[in-house]
Amino acid sequence: MLALGLAQAAEARVTSITITSIVPAYGGASFGSVGPYQFVTGIANGAVDPADPKNAVIQDIALAPLDAKGRVEYSTNFQILMPVDESKGNHIMLTEIVNRGNELDPSFFNIGVTSSAPAGDGFLENQGLTLVWTGWQADLVAPASNPGLVTMSAPIAHYRNGQTITGVVRSEWIVSTPTSTQNILADSSSNTPGYASVTTSNAGLRLTERVHQNDPKVPIPNSDWAFADCTSTPFPGVPNSQKVCLKNGFDTNHIYELIYTAKDPIVMGLGLAALRDVSAFFHNAATDDSGTANPLAGQITHTLLNGISQSGRLLRTYLDLGFNEDESGKQVFEGMQPHIGSLRNYINVRFSQPGRLAGTQHTEKQYPGPESPLTYQPSFDPLTGQTSGIFDRCTQTGTCPKIVHTMTDIEYWEASGRGDTTDPLGTRDLSLPSNVRIYQFSSNQHGGFSPVAALPTSTGICEQLPDANTYTYNIRALLVALEQWVANGTLPPASLYSRLDHRSLVPLNQIRFPRIPGVTGPAGIFNTHIVYYRGPRYDADDLSGIIAIEPPIPLVEYPSLAPQIDVDGNDIDGLRSHILQAPLGTYTGWNVRAAGFSQGDACDLTGSYIPFAATKAQRKASGDPRLSLQERYGSTAGYVAAVTAAVNSLVSQRLMLASDASGAISNATAWFTEASAGRLP
Repeated sequence: MLALGLAQAAEARVTSITITSIVPAYGGASFGSVGPYQFVTGIANGAVDPADPKNAVIQDIALAPLDAKGRVEYSTNFQILMPVDESKGNHIMLTEIVNRGNELDPSFFNIGVTSSAPAGDGFLENQGLTLVWTGWQADLVAPASNPGLVTMSAPIAHYRNGQTITGVVRSEWIVSTPTSTQNILADSSSNTPGYASVTTSNAGLRLTERVHQNDPKVPIPNSDWAFADCTSTPFPGVPNSQKVCLKNGFDTNHIYELIYTAKDPIVMGLGLAALRDVSAFFHNAATDDSGTANPLAGQITHTLLNGISQSGRLLRTYLDLGFNEDESGKQVFEGMQPHIGSLRNYINVRFSQPGRLAGTQHTEKQYPGPESPLTYQPSFDPLTGQTSGIFDRCTQTGTCPKIVHTMTDIEYWEASGRGDTTDPLGTRDLSLPSNVRIYQFSSNQHGGFSPVAALPTSTGICEQLPDANTYTYNIRALLVALEQWVANGTLPPASLYSRLDHRSLVPLNQIRFPRIPGVTGPAGIFNTHIVYYRGPRYDADDLSGIIAIEPPIPLVEYPSLAPQIDVDGNDIDGLRSHILQAPLGTYTGWNVRAAGFSQGDACDLTGSYIPFAATKAQRKASGDPRLSLQERYGSTAGYVAAVTAAVNSLVSQRLMLASDASGAISNATAWFTEASAGRLP
């Protein structure tokens, strides 16, 4: 009986790995006491038992093809960045959930990454971390321009009689440059060909266009578009069930929407099992089934998981659906850092489009992701009648990790960020679980800003310059805090975010943005949070199931709350960076789209930097109500004193590393010199 039990427990696991290359990293560069690193690249093959309750939650797994042992198989690429001598590392495995197949951590945490200095300052490597990437998004295809995309292969679901599964799919896209042809899903579903239409005939279908999200959808005559590729052959092009061609081309001023019948859904939720099982293999296994050695065998003491944006949302879904418990019942990751992912990812839906943004005010607004629960702890949502939280399953199994959750102002303006910390109706702040910290990078945009970049000079498709505030130093400190929390129990700094009881999280009509010449305020560009009806077989609580109604039916809207600001337009609460404490301008978590790009809508995921005038005379001449740099600091020395005080305060709170202090002051001073343009001593 014991032997039988062990065999059953092993039914879902990584069955084999193939290492395709081991090469020196960064030209053999050495990092402090850790020494040189190497890249280990390969393929992992896995199999899961569809009847196991841990896997049965995966949408359509019961309709996936089975191997001879009754398991569902998958394969995924992986890459490991590890010390050549693992004994010199810190024995912490940091798995990053790739973003649309891309590895972000090295250039995100390391400062000064360039093509000639690919490791930058080597922040991650100097700590001795072992970094792991594995594929999870099974609709990706690596293009010739990016063959290193970390992809995954999962089966297509079919009815048990072999019949093809079909279903309604909604695609919505915008373009930044005019083009004739789009992939059938397109936009943020990048590097995916999309679900094929059941036919190349567009009879009875509607392709629509509109300038703004809430404008009426204007049908495009069916004679003017086709399921075809027109990139090399003029309209009507070459028939193609995975592409859409528009006779006069797609322009930058419209949102396009297509609702069609698709076929062959991928069992996309297997990506959650792959992330779980590959990570557990690298942590615990000695060899695969055929004796191939695990390159990390016996070297990993602690396990962390992080994800950025799309992959931060995926992390929260992974946790929500119970995948932090491996097949033997053990906790997979001890600590997690979801970043700029305040919602969830709808990977576990038939015909899932996991590359979607989960909605901004301007585009992709109606896709799943913002549904309750958003909080880690259970909370009652009177609009849905559900009481639930992201920790529900891991609480039952004792596998909840320590959480350092980080987000920016964009997550409030575009992604229902306040729902992570308040009750669903926004009437009160919720007490966070003891194993959760939440930090709002105040007056910051989604992707942040490099602390060593020059100040922005181009507005792109937006009205204002992109946000030039930086949170890089802060998120580095918080990653170290998470490592210390997991490794030795050292508590991280207290959470910092806008709150109702601080009067720093307020209804939109209480935000009084300053009247700055040439600046359109934020009125009308908040991405409201709406309960939608998507059909009887869709489970909003688990963000799983089958969507039968497209577009979804809006039912009710949640109250909208955003961070309160000061007279300059900068946030008054949250984790205020040294740049925000010694500002060179107004920094916002929103921007407005420029003419020719649906002018007046929110400029997706981009904040604003609205510089202060250098001198009092310039300010008065322009009519700017905000004090100038001269009035605030007097001189470069005055600014250095202000930013130094801010840096020292952050270091004392463990919100910036002492080793980053001098660089932060130096880089901020360079920005002051740019901003004042030599007009101040």
